[in-house]
Amino acid sequence: MSRVRRGAYIAVLSTGYAEYDFNGERNSEMDNVTDFFGSLVFDDRVMKEKLSAEVYSSLRKTIDEGLALDKKVANAVADAMKEWAVSKGATHYTHWFQPLTGVTAEKHDSFIEPSADGNVILEFSGKELIKGEPDASSFPSGGIRATFEARGYTAWDPTSYAFIKDKTLCIPTAFCSYGGEALDKKTPLLRSMIALNKQVMRILKLFGNDDVKYVTTSVGAEQEYFLITKEMYEKRPDLLFTGRTLFGAKPPKGQEMDDHYFGVIKPRVAGFMEDLDKELWKLGILAKTEHNEVAPAQHELAPIYTTTNVATDHNQLTMEMMQKIAARHGLVCLLHEKPFEGVNGSGKHNNWSISTDSGQNLFSPGATPYENAQFLLFLCAVIKAVDDYQDLLRISVATAGNDHRLGGDEAPPAVVSMFLGDELSAVLDAIEYETHYEGVKKQKMMLGVDALPRFSRDTTDRNRTSPFAFTGNKFEFRMLGSSNSIACANIMINSAVAESLKIYADELEEADDFKESLKKLLRKTIKEHKRILFNGNGYDDAWTKEATEVRGLSNYKTTPDCMPHLLDEKNIRMLTSHHVFSEVEMRSRCEIMLENYCKQVIIEANTMISMVQTSYIPAIMGYTNELANSINVKRAADVSVSVGYETTTLRRLSSLKDFIAGKCDELKISLEAVREIKDIEKRSCLIRDDLLIHMNELRAMVDEAETLTAKSYWPYPSYADLLFSVK
Repeated sequence: MSRVRRGAYIAVLSTGYAEYDFNGERNSEMDNVTDFFGSLVFDDRVMKEKLSAEVYSSLRKTIDEGLALDKKVANAVADAMKEWAVSKGATHYTHWFQPLTGVTAEKHDSFIEPSADGNVILEFSGKELIKGEPDASSFPSGGIRATFEARGYTAWDPTSYAFIKDKTLCIPTAFCSYGGEALDKKTPLLRSMIALNKQVMRILKLFGNDDVKYVTTSVGAEQEYFLITKEMYEKRPDLLFTGRTLFGAKPPKGQEMDDHYFGVIKPRVAGFMEDLDKELWKLGILAKTEHNEVAPAQHELAPIYTTTNVATDHNQLTMEMMQKIAARHGLVCLLHEKPFEGVNGSGKHNNWSISTDSGQNLFSPGATPYENAQFLLFLCAVIKAVDDYQDLLRISVATAGNDHRLGGDEAPPAVVSMFLGDELSAVLDAIEYETHYEGVKKQKMMLGVDALPRFSRDTTDRNRTSPFAFTGNKFEFRMLGSSNSIACANIMINSAVAESLKIYADELEEADDFKESLKKLLRKTIKEHKRILFNGNGYDDAWTKEATEVRGLSNYKTTPDCMPHLLDEKNIRMLTSHHVFSEVEMRSRCEIMLENYCKQVIIEANTMISMVQTSYIPAIMGYTNELANSINVKRAADVSVSVGYETTTLRRLSSLKDFIAGKCDELKISLEAVREIKDIEKRSCLIRDDLLIHMNELRAMVDEAETLTAKSYWPYPSYADLLFSVK
């Protein structure tokens, strides 16, 4: 086998991957990774082979330069795509899209068409490739569509390659209403990429880069997740209905020993990872790094970066494949942001950068960043964007699940700030105060062992507590939750930076002295927006106080706090001016996100009530009855015998049972009050201010009861069972 294990990571050699699959059977088709990578993708290699030179050239211009797609080209592509898919065993095709539900959607149609002789033929036309018509009324629209207005359209996105999944040709598409409003996450993302490209090109021309044809944003999304056994999962109604545990006392051991992080991967998990890599590579997804994360049963997968809309598709596929492949191994993959109380939740780090068509990274500072004016201008554009639109960045990651994670000592705070590190901070100081910048001398790392290599230390450290950190030649946005679509965050990043660059280009294009105007512009940006820069500990309470009370930064702790600000005048003006959203689309999204928040928490509250009434209270009653019987038996045998433990435990559990029953009734009343409110914003606020408080109080009582009740009586698997059952 050509697989090398080194502690926490798995290195995959290009000469081979797995000689045997996870069932122990010979995997002859997998002898060489390079032979099967992208084998289920209608990618550039396949297009070159299957399309004529003329059709291929035309399609490439559509993909690279955004030119309109010719109908003849569409027909030729559809025919080649069908022939290729059928040769791979596909029988159906689907327009694969990303509605505002948080997951992907697909409607399958077979390739068959009736023939005159009563048989069938396989057909797939350019019309079927370009356009589909799913029922738009059944997807969230935020009031854009009435229930009876059913027609909607899916439109082929040629910039993202088609692929085969479960014997179905999946065609990545955008999704819109009959009136043309975007009802998905892909359309605004593509619009934001166009908007950013337009403004970046204006800036590059000012620096004399006339040979650049276009720029693209690139993203690498690091995905965190939990793996638990299917057996334990199926015994927990809260996990089944909500994706997280609503009850659960802390186990004797959690993550305090830090022994799981980068620890040796357990055989069952390694088998899952091996199978996952294999399936992702077939789909052309550049799965690169995998390791154990901090919490027990928690892991991470990171890909190599790729174009943002493709990376978005790939991340959605990655989450889907994680769950499917986990099931093959008798496991369940949990993607909720906070599935277990008391241990770290799961996030998703969005590594974002801008590159030209020739591959130049515009965030690469070079050896002398102080002298790299173009880099400094793009850096300042991001600083300005993050400061001006910190609310939009927070909104882009707002969900009921992520509210449990942000602000804890496991994820960035809800306060948005930027980390640049010592070197770039010193550069900006020199520009602001017009002082001489001497540079940072690289130091050699001397480890005191001659056999170990000597290497230069980086000029700046990393800050894992920063929401938006510069990490060498990219920015890492760390506020996303595990289940979030990365489209939302990248829409806001692209749009906000496009706005900064537009303001810069408007000013510099009219300047008489470009260099002098550039200096003034950089200095002005640094002075006006340095409040967003922070290199310290984002987990420190003192920072939150300084950020909000001294610097005036926002601190939206929950979804109801931040979501209404999507409709602030400045946000509507910016996003509509770049044609990323219409105002109607923005209002619909605000309503949909708040409605999703309310629905999620209401489902959790209903699940809590059901678990308490049908399982927890009966379990406590059963054990207290046993305690009472034990006391009576002992006293009947010998009145002098000690029953102190039984009596103390019985009293506490009896009190807790009554408290739990009372709190459950209060939760029901609160839930009814929530349901009576029709205004979605007011409803979300009542959930935040009342319903969640009752839920947390009820949980605390049940969790205490768990620590006092005999395990044989407790109705559900414990945290110890869930977190440590995978071997």
